[in-house]
Amino acid sequence: MGGPETCLGFLVLLLIVCFSGTPGDAHSLSYNFTIDPQPRPGQVLCEVHGQVDGQDFLSYDCGHAKIIFTSPLGEEVKTMKTWDTQIETLGDIRDQLRDFTLEKPMITDPLTLQARMTCRCEDDRHISGSWQFGLNGQMSLHFDSENGHWRVDHPGGRWMKEKWGNDRAVTEFLKKVSMGDCRAWLQAFMVRWEKMLKTSASPTTVPPRVQPRATAIKTEAWILPVVFTSFIITVLLG
Repeated sequence: MGGPETCLGFLVLLLIVCFSGTPGDAHSLSYNFTIDPQPRPGQVLCEVHGQVDGQDFLSYDCGHAKIIFTSPLGEEVKTMKTWDTQIETLGDIRDQLRDFTLEKPMITDPLTLQARMTCRCEDDRHISGSWQFGLNGQMSLHFDSENGHWRVDHPGGRWMKEKWGNDRAVTEFLKKVSMGDCRAWLQAFMVRWEKMLKTSASPTTVPPRVQPRATAIKTEAWILPVVFTSFIITVLLG
């Protein structure tokens, strides 16, 4: 059986294994669509706001194809080839959402559709996608792009679920865009954005993440092995 030096070497190796493969930071890319099929004079037909980790980076008038970059994040990616593809796809999404009929019996007032597409890269690099839909500001329907499940979050979303949930073309389109296009954008943009996001991250500019418990658990996972290993090393070297 080895002596203290052998045990110490094993503990150091164990510590390296424990800390290798540390997960990366989680990031999300979202696009908020507002579509008014019957806009009043002076109002826009379609508007999109792009966000990364909750920070706005573009505003897009998709009725007139006018883009305004609202942060350095947008300026950083507008020269990428991926950007040209994204604008075309956002236009396709606009057309598809506009074609999703908003007619509902017993309602005569025009309805404004809100849609939020999100793709998220988790700490373990797993990428998920989802959609939320609402009418006149009330988000009421959720679509999980990974498993194709619809969830009604408000009674107003039931008729939308009945209409879209059985439409395979709609379901496949939502999956393709959120798990395919959005995923590719996120991966490409993060090459340019990660350093900028880390540099700009501060209590005054970035809202705190809504995962304090998860952060605490991760911190504990790092601290406990260090404390335990330090204790064993102290005992061995006595």
